[in-house]
Amino acid sequence: MYFYQPSDGHGLPHDPLNAIIGPRPIGWIASVDAKGNRNLAPYSFFNCFNYRPPIIGFASSGWKDSVRNIVETKEFVWNLTTFDLASAMNETSASLAHGEDEFARAGLTPIESRLVRAPRVAESPVNFECRLSQCIQLTGADGTAVDTWLVLGEVVAVHIDESLLENGIYQTAKARPVLRAGGPSAYYSIDESQRFDLIRPDAR
Repeated sequence: MYFYQPSDGHGLPHDPLNAIIGPRPIGWIASVDAKGNRNLAPYSFFNCFNYRPPIIGFASSGWKDSVRNIVETKEFVWNLTTFDLASAMNETSASLAHGEDEFARAGLTPIESRLVRAPRVAESPVNFECRLSQCIQLTGADGTAVDTWLVLGEVVAVHIDESLLENGIYQTAKARPVLRAGGPSAYYSIDESQRFDLIRPDAR
C-alpha cells in the first residue's frame, strides 16, 4: 500500500485525492453581483447534501466571484454539464476580471430564472434555482481557518428537459453528464451500458 500523510506532501506527480474521490459531478454555478453582472464558473468539489429541503453545495478555493456574488445576492443557479457542453463549461473556467461575462466568452445563452435573479444556462437540460442557506469557511482539524468556502443552497425551483423523463423517471445516463476525474485534464461521461441495480436490503 502506498502511504503518505497529506501534511508532508504526497510525493506523486499529481495529488491523488480528487482522483480517488471521483468521478465527481460538476457544480456549474451561475450568479450575479449586486449590480447584475453575470458570472458562470465550474466547481468540481460539488454535490447534493439533503433531500427535504433539497440542499446542494460547492466548495471554492479562495473568495472567488461566485462566492462574492452569492453572499451579496443570496441566490445562484446550478446548471447540468453534459457531454455536448463540456468545451463550453471548460471555457467558463478561465480566470477573467470581475465583471467580464463568461456566458459571452463561452457562447452560451443566459435565460431568465423563475424565482431568482441569477440566469440559467439555456443550453443546459437541467437547472436548479437556489437560495443561499449557508456559506462556511472551512477549518483544519486543529481549528485553523482554510482559504476555502463551502456554499450551500436550497433548491427552490427545478427545470428539466422533458426528453430526460421516461414514465416520470429521470434518466441519468440519457443526459450524458460530464464528471471530473483526477489529474489536470481528465473527465468522464456515463452511458446506460455501465448501469447496474441494487435493491436496499430490509432491516432485520
